[in-house]
Amino acid sequence: MTHSQPPLDLSPKVSDEVRKTTCYMCACRCGIDVHMKKGKVAYIEGNRDHPVNQGVLCAKGSAGIMQHNSPARLRNPMKRVGPRGSGEFESISWTEALQIATDWLEPLRREAPEKLAFFTGRDQSQSFTSLWAQAFGTPNYAAHGGFCSVNMATAGIYTMGGAFWEFGQPDWDHTKLFMLFGVAEDHDSNPIKMGLGKLKKRGARVIGVNPIRTGYNAIADDWVGITPGTDGLFILSLIHCLMKAGRIDLDYLARYTDAPVLLNSDPKSPEYGLQLRDEDGKALVVDRKTGKLTPFDQPGVRPDLAATYRTAGITHRPVFHQMAEQYLGEEYTPEAVADRCGIPAPRIRAIAAELARVAFDEAFELEHEWTDFRGEHHKTMTGRPVSFHAMRGISAHANGFQTCRALHVLQIILGTVEVPGGFRFKPPYPKPATAHPKPHCKATPGGPLDGPHLGFVHGPDDLALCADGSPARIDKAFTWENPMSAHGLMHMVISNAHAGDPYKIDTLFMYMANMSWNSSMNPGGVMGMLTDTDDNGDYVIPRIIYSDAYSSEMVAYADLILPDTTYLERHDCISLLDRPISEADAAADAIRWPVVEPNRDVRGFQSALCDLGAQLGLPGFVNEDGSQKYKDYADYITSHERRPGIGPLAGFRGEDGKDAGRGAPNPEQIDRYIENGGFFVNHIPEGANYYKPWNAAYQDWAVGMGIYDAPQPYLFSLYVEPLRRFQLAAEGHGDRQPPEHLRERIKQTMSPLPIWYESDPEGAEGYDVHALTQRPMAMYHSWGSQNAWLRQLHGHNPLYLPTAIMRAKGLQDGDWARVTSPHGGITVPVMEMAALNPKTVWTWNAIGKRKGAWALDRDAPEATKGFLLNHLIHELLPPKGDGLRWSNSDPITGQAAWFDLKVHIEKTDAPAEAQPEIPAQRSPVPPGPRDIAWKVGK
Repeated sequence: MTHSQPPLDLSPKVSDEVRKTTCYMCACRCGIDVHMKKGKVAYIEGNRDHPVNQGVLCAKGSAGIMQHNSPARLRNPMKRVGPRGSGEFESISWTEALQIATDWLEPLRREAPEKLAFFTGRDQSQSFTSLWAQAFGTPNYAAHGGFCSVNMATAGIYTMGGAFWEFGQPDWDHTKLFMLFGVAEDHDSNPIKMGLGKLKKRGARVIGVNPIRTGYNAIADDWVGITPGTDGLFILSLIHCLMKAGRIDLDYLARYTDAPVLLNSDPKSPEYGLQLRDEDGKALVVDRKTGKLTPFDQPGVRPDLAATYRTAGITHRPVFHQMAEQYLGEEYTPEAVADRCGIPAPRIRAIAAELARVAFDEAFELEHEWTDFRGEHHKTMTGRPVSFHAMRGISAHANGFQTCRALHVLQIILGTVEVPGGFRFKPPYPKPATAHPKPHCKATPGGPLDGPHLGFVHGPDDLALCADGSPARIDKAFTWENPMSAHGLMHMVISNAHAGDPYKIDTLFMYMANMSWNSSMNPGGVMGMLTDTDDNGDYVIPRIIYSDAYSSEMVAYADLILPDTTYLERHDCISLLDRPISEADAAADAIRWPVVEPNRDVRGFQSALCDLGAQLGLPGFVNEDGSQKYKDYADYITSHERRPGIGPLAGFRGEDGKDAGRGAPNPEQIDRYIENGGFFVNHIPEGANYYKPWNAAYQDWAVGMGIYDAPQPYLFSLYVEPLRRFQLAAEGHGDRQPPEHLRERIKQTMSPLPIWYESDPEGAEGYDVHALTQRPMAMYHSWGSQNAWLRQLHGHNPLYLPTAIMRAKGLQDGDWARVTSPHGGITVPVMEMAALNPKTVWTWNAIGKRKGAWALDRDAPEATKGFLLNHLIHELLPPKGDGLRWSNSDPITGQAAWFDLKVHIEKTDAPAEAQPEIPAQRSPVPPGPRDIAWKVGK
């Protein structure tokens, strides 16, 4: 009898329509195909045509269907009717909600706009929200970068005009050695996984530097389990080895960096350490061919790395001389740093030798002709196949800015930035610090702010200070305490507002920022600040407006709730003006659009701001007759021009939709994006796609795209002169002087060449174990822990301990430990992990949830076994006895120093639940059902 195989449909139809948009389950911004059945979401997969992910989609992206259908979604606007924090709300209409907000905010704008503090979390519309805040007139605006990775971004822009992730990427097709520092698996995850796949296929080598071996580090060929906070010391030792061996790219340094730029070397001069410049402000070098002084950018100039120049009795030496003096000393030898870094000296030397071997011995040429900014024509492009990537692991320390600077300098001296095989910028980057605005802070009652809130300072004159020298901003950004805080200090807003330092505010307005829980240091203290009252019984922070899509922990502390949509119900703009999705060979941007309409009374937050801005009569949000200018965010996206011909979206501009970059607004622009799969790409011409800061063809292309208004070639800054200007002020030079208590700190930390200094906070004596968090690949901040699919992967989190500590404390898997810091204590379950730095413990970030939040059951494992390390971290350093409030931040940028936490660990009896046990909050939405199930279509 013949066996008959029954027919099987191996590709069943899963939808009757596919709608293409952009994922928002993390900040990767992958393209997704949303399969629809009868108007409902049935299935989500990757968009194979999308430049970011090319069809690849992670667990988070696929689980977006559960995020969209989450029981935690807010239903309608609400106003508080019980005590703040009680979770007692009354549903109201949008008309009433916007009127309440207008009644609160209009008097502030008219009389004291700085009394509004407007801060946003992980949204991706910061060019829009900052415009709204600027129109209102408050100086108090920023997004979440100050507690995330401002050190990485700021160090990169000051050094070379961009950094990792959104700013650039490895040359995956040519790299042969890839080195990661402090990278978890949540940011840029799909592109990195795709890139690692290419490297593995080609047999390229991957080195992972991280105290914890998970994710990317687990598949690395070499894992370097470094001691937290010492990455900068390790990198400077690599620089020492390379310079001492002469294994650096001298030609690259001379042509494209400030290594040959001349510095004032007279310690008695008020300009000691500053660059020698001509009357137009251009940095000067000595031409190797003529021996004469000349601006760096003149045709035919070959800058000399060795020549000095004497004028007016002062000798000027090139930056390269100072680098040699600083980095060839004994303090950076591998033997000197090995114990502190936890890396044996021979291994440091071996890594340095391997970097040099691949960069120089495996160099190659691409047959691409190009012309540089000095007019010199090149027949080929030299490839150095070494690339790097780094993220918050090295950034979130009090020495993080200088550590990130050191990593960029390491790339540059190898000649691996913007060359084949190395690190490549993604348009609109590279953009040096001088191409960005400076911060503005002048608030005028009834008028807009005098310019953009955030930017890049170039000396003390650019600080955001009042006439009396006090901070102009509530977060104290751009002050002597943290002069280069390009992203603000969101983690200090509530603490400073509660303390009235530097002044009291009236209204705290926040969006997508879970500041009463996982996004704050010291969440217990923050909850107290949000509910604290003065002697009259009034709240110390009088009013709180909050917008979120879900019933997060922060919702309970709002006085007015403006409910947001899910990402599948909204318009969004992933813009070249903001946080684009470009690739190294092309400019790209994208949209989100409502693939489904909300079934609740909610609005996209940006559309709500258009409405509120019109009611307040904000300039730019009303027409001349006072009517509303933008009916919603989609109208803003297509109609707004930041400058003539330049709008939020670069694609399909002009009346016929055929212009790219520059062009008149096109009312059908969003429709064209939808037809194109939700994105737009414009490729860089061949021959213009490497050496971007110096390639004349790229500069011309960028001008055509509206990235620049004129070509602006520049030199990489090994030596960041603005840092030296702050040191000079601390040394007593100039009219604007720092407070006495900060002089020494500025002198010691703000070195114009990268340095390393200990980041252990004072008062941590006796706490001898580093404690870190990482975000899991399947979660993004707190969003994922409400997701019915993702919760099955990470329902709770243990504290992972290295084998030595487990043995020393008599612990076994499943035991509980009491973990204490100078600030507080937690009691949590533990597990052993061998692939871990022996002085470090860690856990997954943001798994722990407060009871009552996110529509979870009160006995959910996230609330009973899950926990946060945040309870051990304070936004302030331990008191020094001087009566001052010292923020737990990098002293240069204000980056929150999350990873400087040190703890003590002891075995303890198992409690019923993880400690501290915070009382349950009342939620404005009911708990979700025990089971979530539905069928779409047949």
